[in-house]
Amino acid sequence: MDINKQLGKRIKYLRSLVKWSQEDLALEAGVNKNYLSDLERGERNPTVKILEKIAKAFGISLEELFRGIQII
Repeated sequence: MDINKQLGKRIKYLRSLVKWSQEDLALEAGVNKNYLSDLERGERNPTVKILEKIAKAFGISLEELFRGIQII
């Protein structure tokens, strides 16, 4: 599976654990809700800065954000 799709699934999974909507995460991370939606579907290629904001919103490291994602 494509890395962007894996990352999108991971973000969606983490979001479900904290019971946040996409809008909740977008507000916490300071990113656009539509961008986040595209990201979760694997349709965006996010910058490290965006990923850092998302990880910080979840209270986790970038390493934890990428846990379980396989690069082939």
